[in-house]
Amino acid sequence: MKTDQFDKHILRLVQQNNRLTAEELADMVGLSPSAVQRRLKRLREEKIIEADVSIVSPKAGGIEVTCIVDVILERGSSQMIEKFKLAMQQLSEVMQCYYVTGTYDFIMIVNTLSMQQYEEFTKKWLMDNPNVKHFYTHVVMDKVKVGYSIAI
Repeated sequence: MKTDQFDKHILRLVQQNNRLTAEELADMVGLSPSAVQRRLKRLREEKIIEADVSIVSPKAGGIEVTCIVDVILERGSSQMIEKFKLAMQQLSEVMQCYYVTGTYDFIMIVNTLSMQQYEEFTKKWLMDNPNVKHFYTHVVMDKVKVGYSIAI
């Protein structure tokens, strides 16, 4: 997983636009298109590039509510933690879920079509879950900054 300055330059560029052709990238980084293609292939195989995706606006899917949810589990046994992780991985409403240190056990980003749908989500997956001790909801009023690029 060693990257050089050419790899880093390529990574910075594809984080901003992964539709750039090998020829365009080659012009920008000073390599041949075939060298860029080999590097991209290696970066993907080594999972330095985890995925090539399109980021779709939540509004396009009818998503009106984004919540940040802090969850405290009743029992922090490894089995209960794994069970909660598996459940959250299966839910389309859960966009991101982090197992964290500190006051909370998990912090999640949850998207729903409406507050009613969010209420139904919380009843089914949080309120009725005997392993959830408490959860706290922060309703997002405005996305000030949402990013997916890492500094390289």
